[in-house]
Parts: sequence; C-alpha cells; structure tokens
Amino acid sequence: MDAGVETDWSRLRERYLLTEDAAVLALNKPAGISVTGERHDTDIVASATAAGQTLYPVHRIDKVTSGLVLLAKDLGAHGMLTRQFAKRTAEKAYLAVVEGVGLPDRGVIDLPLSVGRKNRVRIAAPREAIRSADGRWFVDDTDLLPAKNYPSRTEFTTLARTGGRTVLALRPVTGRRHQIRVHLAWIGHAIVGDPLFDKSGLPRAHLHSWRLRLDAPWRDPATLDLTAPPGADFWSAVPELDEPAALLDPDAPIGS
Repeated sequence: MDAGVETDWSRLRERYLLTEDAAVLALNKPAGISVTGERHDTDIVASATAAGQTLYPVHRIDKVTSGLVLLAKDLGAHGMLTRQFAKRTAEKAYLAVVEGVGLPDRGVIDLPLSVGRKNRVRIAAPREAIRSADGRWFVDDTDLLPAKNYPSRTEFTTLARTGGRTVLALRPVTGRRHQIRVHLAWIGHAIVGDPLFDKSGLPRAHLHSWRLRLDAPWRDPATLDLTAPPGADFWSAVPELDEPAALLDPDAPIGS
C-alpha cells in the first residue's frame, strides 16, 4: 500500500464518492489502492467488507491507476453491468500523460497482446515488427509469435503537447489486462511514472480512468453517465499547463 493512501472505508467513501443509488456506487479512486484481490494490503472491496458493506466490482482498474471505478451493491445490478463490459457496449475513456511529443492528433493502436514470462503482458510480436502508417500501429499476421494472442485496440486523441510530454484521451475498445499501459510503452510512449515501463521514479503512474457510460434500466433516464475529474497529482507530470482541466470536455462523445 502506498504511504498516505486512505484505507478506512468510511473515509474513503466520504472523500472519493462520485455517485450512489440503491444498486451501485462510483468512486474516484486514488492511485495506490487496489479495487479487489490485494494479497498483502487492504483493497477497496475488503475495506468495505470490514465495515459491513458488501460490494461487487463491475470492472477493475490497476492499483497504480486513479479514477472512476464502479461497484455494484447487489448481484442483479452487477450481472447486468458486467455483461455490458463483456459485450464491449460499455463506453470507457481514460487520460494519460506519456513521454514524447511525436504522436498524431488522433491514432489507433491495433496490436494484439499475449502473456510472456512471469505472466507479463506484452505485444504478441517482436518489437521490431511493429509498423505504423496513417496514425495506426499494427503488426502483420506473419510476425505474430506462436503463443496465443488476443486482438486489442486502443484509440486516442491528443489533448496537449508540452515539456516533452503528451496528454492523451484514450478509448480502450477491447479491455485487456494492462492494455493501455502495454500499447503505449511498446510504441515508444510509456505512461509517465508507470512502474512497469518508466524509470522516472515518479510516485504514481499518470493514467486516469476518466469517463464511463453504461445502460442502467433502473434509473431515469436509464443511463449511468459518469465522469471522474483527475486530481492535481495527475496533472503534476505536466506543470507547464496553466489550466489543464480546460483541456477536458466532459460532454464530448466518448471515443471522439
């Protein structure tokens, strides 16, 4: 557990709650705490359980990632919402600060993933086989490694370039483990502070779960349309930006 990260459920909920109804609650999770499945430290689900509240994660974001996480309060809502992730009808958007400024205004990373040594996610082809053309990164089928691979696609829009770094809005069309982190690192633009790929030594990975939209039939209107504003710790990687929040349009279509 990162030092200074709140783990008490009542304080976590009070500080980071975005919205809640009878079926779900959404948090703007700080970097440094897991959603669930933490072996050695407290995670959000375990913290809530210890306080007498049972929660079911609708999706997961990495421990090092901040931002929007949705949890169900009953199994009926959980099943209804997780099916949307499985069918890829859930609309998701992330923000990232990456190293380098050579990315186009819009791009698509269309690189299949596989699992390598020590269960590490990697691109399912040699690094030198990655090609780019017209804002798209890809590999030829003939360059794929013999191991099982998983088609993976990330779309991005460039929001700002400053101080040798780039701010991106990203839409993971597929939702593979570590997808955004691996995709960006393997095309030469690692997320600033990512402990897997960046050696800057910064205290957090500058990846943020920003927006989420799902169908929610029990609500009126029947939609969960959620936005988690990034905190000052996210923007600290680009101190040259005077008003970074002005880059973000919470009403823009997700994936545009």
